[in-house]
Order: sequence, then structure tokens, then C-alpha cells
Amino acid sequence: MLRSEALPYRKVASMAFAPLRFRGVPRRSRLVVIAVFCLCALLSLPRHDLSIGKTLAFFLFGPGLAGSHGHGGPRVDILRFVDPLIGTANGGHVFPGASLPYGMAKAVADTRSPAENAAGFVSDHHQIIGFSHMHDSGTGGNPSLGNFPLFVHPGCLEDDYAKCDYSVLYRGTNRIPGSAYASPGYFSINTTNGVHAEMTATEHAALYRFTFPGTDTINVTGFEDQPRESRIVPYSPLIVIDTLDLSGSRQNGTFAIDPDTGRATASGRYGPSFGQGFYDAYFCADFRGAEIRNTGTFLVQNATVTPKHAKIVYSMGSAGTWVQFQKPEDHTILARVGVSFISVDKACANAEKEIPDFSFLRVEKAAREVWSEKLGAVEVDATGVSEELQTTFWSGLYRTLLSPQNYTGENQLWNSSEPYFDSFYCIWDSFRAQHPLLSIIDPEAQTEMVRTLVDIYRHEGKLPDCRMSFCKGYTQGGSNADIVIADAFLKNLTAGIDWDTAYEAVVSDAEEEPAHWGAEGRGNLVSWHELGYIPRDDNDVNGTGPFSRTISRGVEYAYDDFCISFLAQGLGHTNDASKYFLRGGNWANYWNPRQRDVYRDNRDEVMQTNFTGFMQPRLSDGTFTYQNTRTCSPVHDTHSCYYDTGFDTYEGSPWLYSFFVPQDMSALIKLMGGPSRFVKRLNFFHTSGISYMGNEQGFLPVYQFHYAGRPALSSYWTHQYIPSLFNATVNGIPGNDDCAMGAFSAFAMMGFFPVAGQDVYLLSTPFFPEVRIRAKIPGKWAVIRTKNFDPERKAIYIQSAKLNGRRYDLNWISHEFFLKGGVLELEVGAEEGTWGTGEGDVPPSYATWEEGDEPENLKIIGQGQGVEGDLDEGGEVGIGAGLEAGGFYV
Repeated sequence: MLRSEALPYRKVASMAFAPLRFRGVPRRSRLVVIAVFCLCALLSLPRHDLSIGKTLAFFLFGPGLAGSHGHGGPRVDILRFVDPLIGTANGGHVFPGASLPYGMAKAVADTRSPAENAAGFVSDHHQIIGFSHMHDSGTGGNPSLGNFPLFVHPGCLEDDYAKCDYSVLYRGTNRIPGSAYASPGYFSINTTNGVHAEMTATEHAALYRFTFPGTDTINVTGFEDQPRESRIVPYSPLIVIDTLDLSGSRQNGTFAIDPDTGRATASGRYGPSFGQGFYDAYFCADFRGAEIRNTGTFLVQNATVTPKHAKIVYSMGSAGTWVQFQKPEDHTILARVGVSFISVDKACANAEKEIPDFSFLRVEKAAREVWSEKLGAVEVDATGVSEELQTTFWSGLYRTLLSPQNYTGENQLWNSSEPYFDSFYCIWDSFRAQHPLLSIIDPEAQTEMVRTLVDIYRHEGKLPDCRMSFCKGYTQGGSNADIVIADAFLKNLTAGIDWDTAYEAVVSDAEEEPAHWGAEGRGNLVSWHELGYIPRDDNDVNGTGPFSRTISRGVEYAYDDFCISFLAQGLGHTNDASKYFLRGGNWANYWNPRQRDVYRDNRDEVMQTNFTGFMQPRLSDGTFTYQNTRTCSPVHDTHSCYYDTGFDTYEGSPWLYSFFVPQDMSALIKLMGGPSRFVKRLNFFHTSGISYMGNEQGFLPVYQFHYAGRPALSSYWTHQYIPSLFNATVNGIPGNDDCAMGAFSAFAMMGFFPVAGQDVYLLSTPFFPEVRIRAKIPGKWAVIRTKNFDPERKAIYIQSAKLNGRRYDLNWISHEFFLKGGVLELEVGAEEGTWGTGEGDVPPSYATWEEGDEPENLKIIGQGQGVEGDLDEGGEVGIGAGLEAGGFYV
């Protein structure tokens, strides 16, 4: 019985109990026997019928086993709360297939989904075009990897191999709706050509199990809006091995098939999805389960039995090998695939070493054990918490561990004893949440990632902002690897990190402009050093890159420098520490105190709010120029601020970037009119539609109420965004995952969020009665306990707190809690309290800037200065309040 062809539950149960004869058996013994057989029935249920299994587990063993595991109670398989399909639609670009944590081999079905299949599979109705073995997860840009896909035909028309479809343009088959199932280390799907495909993975190899109906002939059909003429084919499976990748970037390559063993090998040169350069990849596949009937090669749609090997030179179409089988005895064929970035021999060796026995069950079981151990760094008491919220939490935590990918031993660029991780997509996204989370739950891996970044600097001359497939990715904002390195230093990740070279690397970012700062380092450094900002009309003769994003790059450069000052101070570079600390105040050079928020309402009338002062672009003579404060937000020109467009902000509006001053929130709050005005402004940002949680810059503003003494509002907004935007559906994240969306939801549900680059975590109300996180000291746990926990999620405001039994009034906590462990008890209620609201309770701000610090030639003149005079507290006025003609672009 195929897993996807589940019998009804009643039939499964009756079959399980049919052999039993209860006459003469004591009643107590009968109950024991019933329980045993119920458990056996539960374990034998198809994977996608787990809801039945959960109900049965609850009935037999109570909520302790059916829920997430709590410390000291029954340990439960938390993997059943991981749904890798979350985020496989609506632009999430999540990889849902079989993988180990940070695994190089990532096997899944690839779909023909326009603009969506960056990770291979999309939860939509488009056709399956192959099964490939390496992917990235959650990225933007073009589809990534997906090299050497297999495609499985149950047979060919008229039993003629030449009449099967080989080209990616024609070979697609429809999926059975709802048949896709994924869990950690496993993926399966049914297709309308009669193939049931399952896959699992090790570090560098994938194992596929293709099961066929077993009839002499197979009816190959179409489905829904992609109808295909029903065709009857003889049962004789044929597997196509293509050398393309998902984006069709292959430049050249080789392929071969051994006619005796059926071993297929291939190589190719490919382009990255969001960067420059190329990389080489290698493939090796072996098959078990049926006798080989025929083998050959193909080019586009033309298949032949000879030759058995070929070379491709700048051909962009499908090309590769094929192998046809006799009818499998048990109607199953196993395909073992090894991949490498070094050589074909290394790809074959990887497969032979990691999957020598072709045992699907062993490989899948081993993968689940690795995932259980890795996720075991966190435990929760989920009493009263819905299954949906538990699934949202554990799935987010799981996605955090998919990338960057561990390519240690597979580095094709240089020999090094250092670890090598790849697929940093992109540090601009991940520094804000993912890397700080890994510092807590997997500090060993995060340490190796930092060592990788330092080693990349040694061999490439610069730290990356984005890196994939051994290629330099494009720099989206600042040199934010500086923040990742400083964050690791502050959080005591020291094992094996060469801090002298790490410091040299971040100083290189701050001081030395590369020839192409569009793919590494920073641009416009002469002006940055001399003026303290990037002019929109800057004449940069030292390097090249997209001349855009002057605001967003500038405020990020300022924070990068501020974080470098921490590292400089800690390593004894006192003069540098002062220099970079002062540069951390350059954010204020973008602040136009007169700039108003102007927009058109739904009647197309020009309106403005009473919020004054925004980050704005400047010219080299010091005058402000203008970008609409809402441009690149969901309410105005949403998709207009990208890497190579001309606006001054990146994937966000001046409204958003005006909040990015995590080093000196006290000064920012003062510029925005004080705590009360700041809270009104930040609340308006979240209620007006300007905020967009689909990009990672939107994370910290959810928590910045803390700095104004209103932590309750941070708790309020986390409970608004979860589960409205972060939930357990396939649409369950609001944007590209980048392994950071999962980190945000995991942090929020545990009850704290990092200020990356600082030793600060902002506290909020957890979504669980208790969260336990394994501390760095062996045997110790950091415990966050919620007193008066409300399953209805109405009591979401912290009233008081105790840390290790002592009153704790700060609305933030340091990393020492996660290093040494302890107990933080949070008492919650349904109304906002006074906890964390005092002047001394707020997170630290550093006086990087004071009024009068700006360079003398900076002038507040020119366009976009807005309205003179006061506005009503109502917050909106019409055009008649003195708007200067021509002063605004709306």
C-alpha cells in the first residue's frame, strides 16, 4: 500500500484488530493489548494522516505525549510539529524537501512555477519537471541550484524510448492535488503519470524511492488547467538525467552512462542566482531495484542509445543521459545520488560513503535523529497552546537551520583547514535575527560560520554581504558581516576564531573601497569619511556599484561602524574605537527635521500627517533633496526600491529607515518629539499599512516601543503579527524566508528579540507557559516561565518579572542569561502595567550624536521641507496648511 493511498481509518483499525481473540483474556490484559495495537496502528498510518495519529496519541497517553515536550515530562517527537511546506507559496521561497541541518544535499521535486521556484518546489498547481538534489531556501533573485534533475517516466509510448519526453520544456507531469508531504529529512509526492516519489538525504547525497502502480500498462493523464491527452504506456520505467539547473544557467558540461551498471555521471558550469561569476558542480547516480534494459544519451528531445557519453559546449537546452529498466519486482526503483563541487569521483565517493546500503528507512531515520538533536536545544511546555501555534514555532525554528549550507571539504576555490559555509542569502537579511538565534541555540555552527567569513576575507580580500555557490553576491546595504562578527565577539563565540584577522577584515570594510563595491565592501567612502554621509550626486572615482540607496546604505554604514567600535574596544584598539563610535553617529546627517509625511488619500487628495522629521537624501553641497517618505512601502510604489534602481532606500521607505538607529534610540526619540510622540509615530507605522513584515528591516520596529518605555506595545504587535502573518499555512510567512522569517517567529514566540550587534535582548510575552533553552554551560538551561499564562492570548502584557527569584525591572536582558542559564519569571495580565516603563528600565542608548555635531557645510534648505507651524493632534491636515508648491513628489 502506497503511503499516499491511505485506507480509511476504520479499515486500518479493523485490519489491525482482526487477528485478536479476546475471549478468555482478562480485562486488564485486554486493555494492554488494545493499547499496543492502537500504537502499532498509529505508527503504520500514512504520513499525511498524522492528525489521526495525534488524536489517537492524545486518547491513549494524554496531552503530555501529544504536545511539545516539556522538561522533566514525557519527551515527545517534536518533529511532528515541523511542517516544511510552510512558506512554499506567496513568495516565501522555502525549500521543503529532504535535508540535514545546513546540509549540502537538498532533495525535492522541482516545479514549473514562474517567478516562484527559487527553492525548487512551490505549493501551487504547476507541473513537476524533475527531482533535483541541491537547493537554497527562502531566497529572492533567480531560481538557485537545482542541478542534474532526474525525471521519471513509468514507460514510453509504444514501448519506444525515443517517444518519451526528455527536454525540460516538454517532460512535465502534473501532481496529485494534496499529495505533497514533507517532514524533516523526508519529502514525497504523487504525480499523474503514476509515480509515487519519496526522497531523503545525508550531508552530500540523496536517496530517492520511486514506486509504480505495477500494472502491465499505465494510464498517464493530465490535470486541471494543464490538460494532457490520456495516454496508455507499457510498464517499463525510464529515468532521465538532465544536466540543466533551475535557472538554465549551464554554460558547458559533460555526461556519461555506464551501460552495464547504469551509473550516471555528469558535470557542469553554472551561474549564481544573485551574484557574479560561475561555479562547477558534479553528479553521480546509481540505481537499484530493477534490471537495466537500455541506456543512452539525449540532446533536447533527441534520444539515442549511442554514444554513452558526451560534452556540452555553450548549449542552453536539456542534455544528459537516460536509463530504462525492466519491470521492477516490487515495483520500486531506488536512485542514490551523490553531489560534489570538487569532482565526479568525489560525488561518487560521497554517495558510496554516506549511503552504502541503499537503505531508505535507515537514512530517513538517521536524518530525523539529527534534526531531533539539533532542535532539542529548545524545549517548551505547550499546555493550552494550539497545534497551529506549535507548528508555527517549531517550523520557524527548523527553517532557521536550513542555511547557510556546510560545504566544508567541498571548497573548489582554495584549500583551507577552516570550515566553509556557503549560501549566505544574504547577510543583509540574516544578521538581524538568524545569526543571533544561532548564537544561542547552535553556537558551534555560528562560530564556524564566523570562521568561514574570516577565511573568505583571507582568500577573497573582503567579507561578503551575500554569497552563494562560491560566488560573490550583490551587496544590498551596508557591510553587515561586520555586525555578525561583532555580535559573535560580544556573545563569547571564541573557539577557533582568529580575532586579529577578523578585526583586519572589518576595518577593511570601513576604510578601503573595493573596485566593485556592488558585490563586496562599501562604496562612496571618501565622502563617507569627509562629509559623514553619501551624497546623491557623489563623484565616486574609486569604485563602481549601483548609484542608489544613499539613505539605507548610510544608516547601515553608521551602524556597522558603531558595531566595529565594540570590537575595537574589546581588542584594545582604543583610538579606532573612538573613531568608529563617532562615525556611528553619521545617521543624523540624513535627518531632515522639517520633512513632512505627505501622501494622497483614496480620493486622490494630497494629505499629510503631523509627523515631522525623516531621513532624507542630501547633495554634496549639504542641501537636502527629496524622496517621498512612503515610497517603497506597501502603500506607495512597493516594488520600486531594489539593488539597481535609483531610489535612496532599499526595499523599504524613508518611514522605515527613519527608525533604524539601534545605537542611539534616545537621540532618535528626542528628534521625533519625545517618548509620547515617538510611540504615536511607531504605532502609526504599524497601523497605517506602511510597515511591511515581508522584509527583515521590519522586525526591529516591532520591538522599538521598549526604548520609549512601552514594552507592552511590543508584546501587542508580536501577538498581532503572529498568527496573522506568521502561521502554519503554505502562505504562512509574509515574504522570502531567508531563514530569517523563521528566526523572527521563533524569537517572538519564546519571548525576546535581539538587537543584533549589541548585548541586548528585548523582552516580550512568550507564547508558551514555559520555554527552556540549553545554556552554554553543560547541564544548565535558560528558562523563561510565564505566570498566569493565558491560552486565549488576552493576558499578553508583562506586569512584573523576577530573574533567579529577584525582582527584575529592566525590559531587556543580556546574553549572560543564555550563557549561564537561570530562570526568568514573567507575570502577565490583560492590561498594560508599569513593568519596564521607567527611565532606567529601557535598553541602553549610546550618545553617538548630539545637536551641533553635524559638519558645518550641511544645510537644511531645498526641496521637501514641508509645512511651517504646528499641526493638530489629530495627525492629518489637508493641502491648505501651507504646502509649498513643487516641494513634494506625491
